Amino acid sequence: MQLNVVKIGNSKGIRIPKKVLDQCQVDDALELSVENNVIILKPVHKKPREGWAEAAKRCHEAGDDKLLIHDVWEDDESWEW
Repeated sequence: MQLNVVKIGNSKGIRIPKKVLDQCQVDDALELSVENNVIILKPVHKKPREGWAEAAKRCHEAGDDKLLIHDVWEDDESWEW
């Protein structure tokens, strides 16, 4: 299949037919790489919040998970429950 390269602002791009995107299960993102002067596009299949647990763990280990403001919802001993 031959595709035309079109001007998009200061860049250039291609239009990929919907049938091809559906066949390759492309949702919102593609990974682009170049190997031996060949452009390779691969679908990105990420789950929502993928990697968040690991990032939170690294944040905690680095001590970067401190509250930035005081907890305004602390229990007041004068309150009756």
